[in-house]
Amino acid sequence: MAEAHSAVAFSFSISHEGWDVNFDREVLHLVWSSGIRSWKKRFWRFANSVKNGVYPAPLQSLWATVGILVALHFAGVRLPIGLVGMLLPHLPSTAFHWQVVACFTVALGVWFAVIQVIRYTLRLLLVYKGWMYEERGRGRSISIKTKLWLVLVKALSGFSRPMLYSFQGSLPKLPVPALDDTVKRYLRSVRPLLNDDEYSRMEKLAKEFGSGIGKKLQRYLMLKSWWASNYVSDWWEEYVYLRGRSPLMVNSNFYGIDAILMHPTKIQAARAATVIYTCLQYRRLIERQEMEPILIQGLVPLCSWQYERLFNTTRVPGPETDRIVHYADSCHVVVYHRGRYFKVIIYHKNRLLQPCELEVQMQAILENKSEPLQGEERLAALTAGPRTHWANTRQEFFFKGTNRVSLDAIEKAAFFVSLDDEPYEFDQSRPELLDKFGRVLLHGKGYDRWFDKSFTLCIGSNGRIGFNSEHSWADAAIMSHLWEYVMTEELMLAGADAPVMGHLWEHVVAGDTEIGYGPDGHTIGEPEFEPPAPIRLQWDLNEKALAAIDSSYKIAVDLLNDVDLRIYVHDAYGKGFMKECRLSPDAYIQMAMQLAYYRDAGKFSLTYEASMTRLYLEGRTETVRPCTVESSEWVKSMENKNSSIEERVALLQKACKVHHLGIQDAMCGKGIDRHLFCLYVVSKYLEVDSPFLKEVLSEPWRLSTSQTPHGQTNKMDLKKFPKCISAGGGFGPVADDGYGVSYIIAGEDMIFFHISSKRSCDTTDSSRFAKAVEKSLADMRTLFQDFKKLKQQQTDKKKE
Repeated sequence: MAEAHSAVAFSFSISHEGWDVNFDREVLHLVWSSGIRSWKKRFWRFANSVKNGVYPAPLQSLWATVGILVALHFAGVRLPIGLVGMLLPHLPSTAFHWQVVACFTVALGVWFAVIQVIRYTLRLLLVYKGWMYEERGRGRSISIKTKLWLVLVKALSGFSRPMLYSFQGSLPKLPVPALDDTVKRYLRSVRPLLNDDEYSRMEKLAKEFGSGIGKKLQRYLMLKSWWASNYVSDWWEEYVYLRGRSPLMVNSNFYGIDAILMHPTKIQAARAATVIYTCLQYRRLIERQEMEPILIQGLVPLCSWQYERLFNTTRVPGPETDRIVHYADSCHVVVYHRGRYFKVIIYHKNRLLQPCELEVQMQAILENKSEPLQGEERLAALTAGPRTHWANTRQEFFFKGTNRVSLDAIEKAAFFVSLDDEPYEFDQSRPELLDKFGRVLLHGKGYDRWFDKSFTLCIGSNGRIGFNSEHSWADAAIMSHLWEYVMTEELMLAGADAPVMGHLWEHVVAGDTEIGYGPDGHTIGEPEFEPPAPIRLQWDLNEKALAAIDSSYKIAVDLLNDVDLRIYVHDAYGKGFMKECRLSPDAYIQMAMQLAYYRDAGKFSLTYEASMTRLYLEGRTETVRPCTVESSEWVKSMENKNSSIEERVALLQKACKVHHLGIQDAMCGKGIDRHLFCLYVVSKYLEVDSPFLKEVLSEPWRLSTSQTPHGQTNKMDLKKFPKCISAGGGFGPVADDGYGVSYIIAGEDMIFFHISSKRSCDTTDSSRFAKAVEKSLADMRTLFQDFKKLKQQQTDKKKE
């Protein structure tokens, strides 16, 4: 056994003849290599911290500053303000070398002071968000104020290539909105949901709150915003995610699907090896900060804080609250296959294993005929069940011994890999296959995903891939960026003319590593050595532990069987037509869902759409409320046969404009829900009750939506690679009687809708809602086509 081999790597004995030392050179070499890797990482982190701390100035500018100051000093020019002369009396002498020391010290201080002024000035400039509200195109130009701002930001951002965290010190803090503004926006957002009496009652509660306890809560929140780096994110992570006691599976975790129009190889081990290697390459980019931060319009940086916990991270359960544990490094991944767990070493002799070497390891796992130990197959159901139950079970049965060693291997892994024994299939003529694809990734069998890990990489038996991701450590956009990297790296192996199906024959060379698939579908290249064999993890589970696993499994099965998931592929038209209508594609789709929900439920509902606040330091998300006064008026006009075409179009344009403004406000820190959420947290700390906040926070989100933007990184180029279209991903319903809808605008003429609901609810049906969305989109296209014809007729009449 490998464990026993490690245990006797070093031993000594003492006898009457003296003492004797025995050691295993191979194991000691592994220890040595691990130490070298650790110190290299520390060096990279230190060097990168220095570079980030002085960005946008390059380190070379320090030596230029020193050289100029020394030259001026010995030329008799006393700059700056005689600081060198003031420092010299405090040195041992005025000899030449001490004068150089004085010049260097002053130059260092001046250089650092200038850098801090630049960084603080850049932070003040980034506070300005007027550029977001200015319309561009169609003959409109930006204001002189914004043009001047653009020039200053560009000048102060530096001309050297930024690293991943270069702008972190220049990002502004998320501002706390004015209390009155938030309350007014809230009241307007709920107006279409309430009748006159209900709205009057809510107005009264809001007025009492705004003139009473609200002012006190706002002052405490302002104090926190001055002290904390972000007044929302830590409370959001703690109270929305980590304190939740319900299962992560379906309720919190989300999934993502492969680029379904391509199928690079059907060999499971080969695809797993290549994707694992690509993920590890991405991890290296993050660790070395070689990945550039995302810049909106190539200029305004987004916060990169969330990337740090993408790898080597797990969520550890607790009786009352969970915690996120991130490890500085990990030299292995854990693979699950047919009920067994394997620890797979990914480094050998201080080198990351190549794809062809990783394939050998994956194939060894697939060919392993051993049977699962008692209770091992369904062990991960503990991570799919209630959190308190998992915490107590972990403390009782996984705190020491063999179970603790194996659990540590899983929790300290770079990420979790599941080699499934069923294919992931896609056929546009058979929509049920894509539905099954999504269900497999969302919950699997309830025990074949480690739902606590930052993400589980899932590989079907036919070589298609997907992922299941835990949500507390970061938002979905971070996983989307990794997923785009994985898909585009594989796609670039074959070039722009890659086939839709079949094997990728070409390859690329990354450093000394060949990446790609050969004609037989296997990874190319030959292993330079026999890679470390996968280590089978061992478990010792008694009757009580087995009963705990079975308890979680039963809950997980009930939960996953209750999921009604429908993935609707809309290919009649896409964002190209929406742009022709001069409407924001996101606003257009949100209005379609408002119409669909009204037709499905016969009423309006509080609607959630996620928007990011990463323009600010440690920003995460904010809520946009698509159900507005304007959207409800348009929906009613669509259901009113007496409404004219012009009226419907005008109302839709107005509703889309208001929705777009809501997104802008949310991104600029002027949202409603995070502000009220934080005020509610403060009220709980102060042990005061607020009927207004209690009612606001208890409102159910029966329609929870989120867009997955396609091409979030500069690697994704659909013009060059039109087949690199991901079907996006999805999540479970937020409310028991509601829908969870994730959508991705894939290319010009395709949209994927991931619609989830609960089978146990009599009022919801995912397939029915998908048909309602389809009809809404069709009716909206017909509306604009009729409007275009009407305008043409009016133009022709004028000409006559």
